Amino acid sequence: MTIGIIGAGLTGLTLGSLITDCEILEKDSECGGLCRSIAEDGFTFDCCGSHIIFSKDKEVLDFMLEKLGANIVKRRRNTKIMYNGIYVKYPFENGLSDLPLTDNFECLMGFIETLTNVNDKPGNFNEWLYYTFGKGMAEKYLVPYNEKIWNYETSKMGSFWVDGRVPRPPVEDIIKSSLGIATEGYKHQLEFYYPKEGGINALITSLERESRAKIVKNFDVKSIIRENHNWVISNGIEQRRYEQIIATQPIFDLMYAIADVPPAIYNALHELKYNSLLTVMLGLNVENLNDFSWLYIPDGDCLAHRVAFPSNYSEDVAPDGKSAVLAEITYNNDDSIAKLSDEEIITRTIEELDKKGIIDKATVCYSKAVRTKFAYVIYDLSYKKNIGVIMSFLNHIGIYPVGRFAEFKYLNMDACIRNALDFTKELNK
Repeated sequence: MTIGIIGAGLTGLTLGSLITDCEILEKDSECGGLCRSIAEDGFTFDCCGSHIIFSKDKEVLDFMLEKLGANIVKRRRNTKIMYNGIYVKYPFENGLSDLPLTDNFECLMGFIETLTNVNDKPGNFNEWLYYTFGKGMAEKYLVPYNEKIWNYETSKMGSFWVDGRVPRPPVEDIIKSSLGIATEGYKHQLEFYYPKEGGINALITSLERESRAKIVKNFDVKSIIRENHNWVISNGIEQRRYEQIIATQPIFDLMYAIADVPPAIYNALHELKYNSLLTVMLGLNVENLNDFSWLYIPDGDCLAHRVAFPSNYSEDVAPDGKSAVLAEITYNNDDSIAKLSDEEIITRTIEELDKKGIIDKATVCYSKAVRTKFAYVIYDLSYKKNIGVIMSFLNHIGIYPVGRFAEFKYLNMDACIRNALDFTKELNK
């Protein structure tokens, strides 16, 4: 059976490494999707946002590490939240003793009150944050940060997706945290891996090497039609035929290419919500800027919601005596941020990070901004209904979506690989 895989990002390349008789169509001249890196002036940045390698899934973690071989370093997470100018240990519930005493008390009391909560189960994400963590933690950090990163009201988001993704904090850990006894949350990423050289793109390079003969680049899929029990895919110039299609590209691009999609399906598609990402990459003439892995910023006076320090992942991503900083900014196509030029974004980000004491703007020696159209899936209150309609249609016609924006799920790298592994196992039954 000849299988056509649309998209050569992490999911598509993983599928390509597992399926013998397949061809991978990639619209760009480079593979990688959201896992691309750029190398300029001695710096290497993950240009679609900072990535790390971790997983609770041993099979998936072993898969990634095996692909990287010796090109790997292991780090222990040292992540902070900037709260009113104070560096608070991440996750917030494990850093309560870093807070001013009154804030610490309010967070602890709010959490204690949740233990006797007899209210109905939360109906949206905002209610879930209050229900799970209490008023103090919700209002001081969790709601402001989540509304900043999602660029969407938490009261208009569902809560079904957080189970298993956001761990419920143990009571003992919260009490210890408030008293200043060290605890760790999100232990599955407490220690993480990263390529020594090449940024996260090193993983893509390894996977691409395995499937090089199967990849067709610069093939932008414009139409998909069913003809004589085969799928015919065209870029407007040439056609390719497959017995089966696996789609890993964004669901919007997929649906626009498929012939004869009913209006009701398009209506559901247009109701799906997502965010775009602006990544500001900075090189500094500073050796060992700090020892942080990354930093969360809930404040509204700063565009970036997260700032990562890649040269603390691997010394090889910055020249000797310099440091790499990567700021992430969520936006939508119709908001004020989208209307700013890259230079305006860069200038404003440098000024804001300098004002907060995160960097010294006088040390900036490199800057670049990259925009990623599809970055975060938003689980709004209509998500389940709309995605159900679309997936039922794709299942009916026999096209199989796999991966983050193909399935339209907020999947991390390890979950994308897991879904590719599981799909391949089903395919081979």
